[in-house]
Amino acid sequence: MKKLTLFFSLFLAAYGVQAQETNEGPKFDKWSIEVSAGLNKPVRHFTSGYYSATPSPWNADLGVRYMFNNKFGLKLDGGYYSLESADDSRDFESKYYRASLQGVVNAGNLLGFREWTNTFGLLVHAGAGVSMLDRDDAAKYSSGDDWMGHVIVGITPQVRLSNTIALTGDFSAIGNVRQSVSWDGNSKVHASGFDGFLTQGSIGITFYLGSAEKHADWVSEQSNFDEKLGEVENRLAKIENDMRDTDQDGVPDYLDREPNSTNGVAVDTKGRAIDKNGNGIPDELEGSLDSRYAKAGDVINNTGGANAIKDLINKGYVNVYFKFDSTQPETYSLEAINYLVKYMQENSSAKAELIGYTDEIGNADYNLSLSEKRAKKVYDILVAAGVDSSRLEHKGGGVDSSVNKSSKEARQLVRRVTFKLK
Repeated sequence: MKKLTLFFSLFLAAYGVQAQETNEGPKFDKWSIEVSAGLNKPVRHFTSGYYSATPSPWNADLGVRYMFNNKFGLKLDGGYYSLESADDSRDFESKYYRASLQGVVNAGNLLGFREWTNTFGLLVHAGAGVSMLDRDDAAKYSSGDDWMGHVIVGITPQVRLSNTIALTGDFSAIGNVRQSVSWDGNSKVHASGFDGFLTQGSIGITFYLGSAEKHADWVSEQSNFDEKLGEVENRLAKIENDMRDTDQDGVPDYLDREPNSTNGVAVDTKGRAIDKNGNGIPDELEGSLDSRYAKAGDVINNTGGANAIKDLINKGYVNVYFKFDSTQPETYSLEAINYLVKYMQENSSAKAELIGYTDEIGNADYNLSLSEKRAKKVYDILVAAGVDSSRLEHKGGGVDSSVNKSSKEARQLVRRVTFKLK
């Protein structure tokens, strides 16, 4: 028994070292501890008049298994067997001990079990080891321990109870080499080949060790492939999402500091519209507006006073612009709203009508509703800025068809709210 204890101590120490050598999370667990108990039947050799019960209780097994992958592994195990006489046999009682190193094949994975079940499995094991037969004191050849070699082969059906525990059955055959005394201890064995033969059947529990979700017993190549494919798909989806360019300024959203910049204006490497004077209007658009519209100061200087400003507003030089299918004013249009607020504050008797418009994309009813919502949005901003609601009216003007419908840039000019001063 001391030698069996030494075997298991060395094996468990190897497990501890292996566990410390890796820092990455494993794809599947590789180590397991197996415990089982059951019945046995020694077949040969017996002295005439001696034989065991069928089956003969009892035997117990303890083992440690390591899987190199999901198909092959090694197992170091030991067994204890109590061999007793049958009721109509001469009395005897012997003890049989073994320690075995075995190769293990995951036949369930090789046979494609994972394609139809994740509950049942099958292992096949075979190997060799050292055995010892201990006879009772009443036996003729009771003195000394009978040491021998053995070969063992068996199958182990499995039922997975959870990711950490499995119920097992085991059916094994053991052939002894150089067994010198019969199972009952009352005669010498002089046979060639396997000097002794024993079969066993047992039921047990396997405990899986490790931090992975599953043990190698229950992982197939297909499941590994599906997992890797899922990881690749997730990475591609993330890249695709990161590379979206919502405002179409040429800068991906994940790098864009201003993801709602005005269409068509120049931006820097971080997606921000270039605005050197910091007035909230992109320089490229500001230059275009300056060339198309007169500046308020110029008009005032040339034509004079509040009438000039009123004329400027009523003729459509001051507008609030919107993105496609949106009721949120463009950032640069806040200056136009502020322009009307200032006028209304300086002219307490003035009243204003707000008229919203859309481009020709979409059906008429929807566009009429959208134009009303745009006018109402500007109305709400003016009221929030301090203009008395009794001085304001708002309505939807529907579609403005004054520009070429096929021109994306031209359609931007008609998605607006205009002001009429009274």
